[in-house]
Amino acid sequence: MNFIDSICHRKPERSFHLKGHQFPVCARCTGIYISLFLYFIYSYYFYLNHGLGLVIFGIILLLPMYVDGMTQYYWDRESNNNLRLITGLIGGLGLAIIITNIIYFIFNILF
Repeated sequence: MNFIDSICHRKPERSFHLKGHQFPVCARCTGIYISLFLYFIYSYYFYLNHGLGLVIFGIILLLPMYVDGMTQYYWDRESNNNLRLITGLIGGLGLAIIITNIIYFIFNILF
């Protein structure tokens, strides 16, 4: 088992392909990782007003990804890669918001 297998299931039908080569992660994980990367860069350069409201907003942003994933799992519904990418981008942004708030509060409490 390699590192990539531990961060994504990498199913070929749920991954993008470029010139016959499969992306290293699925469409949803691609969106999540892009959002995480971009938001962490954004939060490094711009001031963010951390607080409970931003955490709630982050949780709300996770809902479309959750609904898409759970409806595929529990009902016989198959999503497409474009929808997975979009919900991954939105969910990744929500996850990044939550992570940066947790880091902010840990450093304010401990230091």
